[in-house]
Amino acid sequence: MSIVNEYRSTEESIKQLQSRLEALKGDPKLQQEIEFETKLKELLATYGKSLRDVIALLDPQRLSQNPGKASASAKAPRAERKIKTYKNPHTGAIIETKGGNHKELRAWKSEHGSDTVEGWLV
Repeated sequence: MSIVNEYRSTEESIKQLQSRLEALKGDPKLQQEIEFETKLKELLATYGKSLRDVIALLDPQRLSQNPGKASASAKAPRAERKIKTYKNPHTGAIIETKGGNHKELRAWKSEHGSDTVEGWLV
């Protein structure tokens, strides 16, 4: 499609959307819903409540059916572990690990002591 055709098509779409918008602005149902939403937000602000509080009050089973979903979103994601590099001064061997559950690292700690091996951290 040429850029001129794309321009004309976009212009026509904008005209259609503007006419739809004007039709919606005059719709009494829209005005009623906007008024309801405004009054509801004012009422919630007056009492310091949120929509979640209202849902819990009106439909307690809805929140209790999905407890994992609510608690999972409340938890912050775990920070990714940094890679630690240990160099054995006796053998020159190097270990890169994100945790302490590395087989060879545990062997070094049992042989030389945990404090000593932590000193080998590069």
